This record gives sequence, C-alpha cells and structure tokens, in this order.
Amino acid sequence: MNYPIHDLDDIVHQRVRLGIVATLVAAGRTDFQTLSRDLDVTKGNLGQHLRMLEEAGYVLIEKTFEGRRPRTYLSVTTHGRSAFRREIKALRQLIELADAAPPTPGQPGQPST
Repeated sequence: MNYPIHDLDDIVHQRVRLGIVATLVAAGRTDFQTLSRDLDVTKGNLGQHLRMLEEAGYVLIEKTFEGRRPRTYLSVTTHGRSAFRREIKALRQLIELADAAPPTPGQPGQPST
C-alpha cells in the first residue's frame, strides 16, 4: 500500500495555498481583495502564493478594470480542482489510518502497563 502522505500535493498542502484553493473550489470565482480579507493574509503574501498556484496551473488570474480601477479575479482550474480533491482524499486516508491505530499505553485515559 502506498502510504497516503506520498499523495499529498506539495503545492496545495501549504496552509495559505490550501485555503486559496478550498475557497476557490467553494466560491467558483472571487476577487483578490476578498480573498486577502477572508484568509487574513497580506496582499504581498497572497500574491506570492497565487503565483505558485498559477505556475502549477491550479488557478486562473484575470486582471481587468472596472471603470478606472484595476480588479483581479481568481478562479480554480480543472487541474486545480483535481489537485484539491486528491489532497482531501489523502488527508482522509491519513485520518482513517490514525483512527484505526490501537491506542498507545500510557496515554491519558489509557491503562498503563
């Protein structure tokens, strides 16, 4: 059996990037300002993570103007949605393994030997 940790996606797995992809999967499309606020990350930090996700083909970044104001919209690609699903599947498998493991003696609530 391939241990589920090997199925984790190094790009998606990082906390902020996982939050970005999860938000975009749920929302479909959102703007940069909203995502920065919702994830509570700085614009510079968010920009760096978005660049990595864009280079991996996981997100689409669309820069437009509304009136004279620049606006950046973000959406998850099919490839990004698939990567997110694989990540969640691997995390669920890890949880199942942990839940199936016998309790370690000496842990709180467990009899010691």
